Amino acid sequence: MKRTNVTLASAVLAATLAASGAAAQAGGSGAHASRAATVSLRHTALGKILVSGSGRTLYEFSRDHANRNTCATISECPATWPALKATSRPTAGSGVRASLLSTIRLPHGGSQVTYAGHPLYLYAGDSGPGETTYVGERAFGGNWYAINAAGQTVR
Repeated sequence: MKRTNVTLASAVLAATLAASGAAAQAGGSGAHASRAATVSLRHTALGKILVSGSGRTLYEFSRDHANRNTCATISECPATWPALKATSRPTAGSGVRASLLSTIRLPHGGSQVTYAGHPLYLYAGDSGPGETTYVGERAFGGNWYAINAAGQTVR
């Protein structure tokens, strides 16, 4: 059965990641802040899905509308599901269509990477590159799915 609630451990992990490498990947200060966000493909048990430059699964939120981040308006959501942020035009890795990559402005500033209109998110509780355990997770009133190179939902 899928996890239905964010646990205290996830919240602690989210805070830890927000203060470390995930903050840099998400466009904060640090080594990654000056680089463009890279979106690549990775072969997983679910097939080939979009991942961040560090190999972490990228997610879409079922409550989002095209080019609109709904998570940012929900208390605690951005800490658990941080937006993949970019300080410049995102870069397409092998197999990723550059024409489907773009960015949107976030309500509190900064730019979030989108793919085929889907705002892209990381998961703060992700254990490492290629982790897909959280695909299909129900949290914050919606589901979190992976995306393939065609921009389609992977459940």
